[in-house]
Amino acid sequence: MRKIIPCLLFAGASVAALLFLQFVPPAQAGSVPVVGSVARPGHPVVIELFTSQGCSSCPPADRLASRLAKDRSLLVITRPVTYWDRLGWTDTLAREANTRLQRAYAAKNREGAGVYTPQIVVNGGGATVGSREGDIRSLVRRADRSGPRILVSGAAGGGMTVTIDGISDHMASVSLVALSSSETVRIGRGENGGRTLHFTNVVRDERVLGSWRGRRERFAVPAGDLKVRGADRYAIVVQQPGAGRIVAAKMLDI
Repeated sequence: MRKIIPCLLFAGASVAALLFLQFVPPAQAGSVPVVGSVARPGHPVVIELFTSQGCSSCPPADRLASRLAKDRSLLVITRPVTYWDRLGWTDTLAREANTRLQRAYAAKNREGAGVYTPQIVVNGGGATVGSREGDIRSLVRRADRSGPRILVSGAAGGGMTVTIDGISDHMASVSLVALSSSETVRIGRGENGGRTLHFTNVVRDERVLGSWRGRRERFAVPAGDLKVRGADRYAIVVQQPGAGRIVAAKMLDI
């Protein structure tokens, strides 16, 4: 079976890392999807896909992300990066904040660390090539689901109140992530020139609601924060500082 060489762009990477990626097999068509029976209801495992419209190895990972997003035990977030833009096509969905986050994850030197596409990071921890479904499934099985509960209720004026209910010795930021559930883009140039690509749960905006200090706390979400242009889904992500572990997440029911 033909092997796809994942696209890499990074500074100062070792030859060993390059060889690792060159021999990664793509996801197999018709392989078993990640099932969520091991995840607690209402406490999804977060899968962040770092991808690019200019990367010819990314479409299989984009398709896999779309399929995984149908599993309610997972919260898939697509984060297009910017470092492919200089190679013939400017990614219409890329955000520099996505690139910075991927680099911050890479600096942690956890499993699968690096700055490459396609890459999937699970709960802010271990990572793997974004088309390797078996490895993704393994990371999901090992994900820590012992974090706090996220409770959401309506508020005056169309806003929401988010309650983080749990106990921890570590602080964490509470963020509202605005997502576009579906994006279809016709690529004009570059490695994917002439192709039409589909993306799922693409980040449109992110804003920090506050810091969770390890006890029951409430955070206000103003109505205006739920009206981001191009977004039709919103998620709460509770993450330790400095691109740390994601301890809890929830897709809002809007």
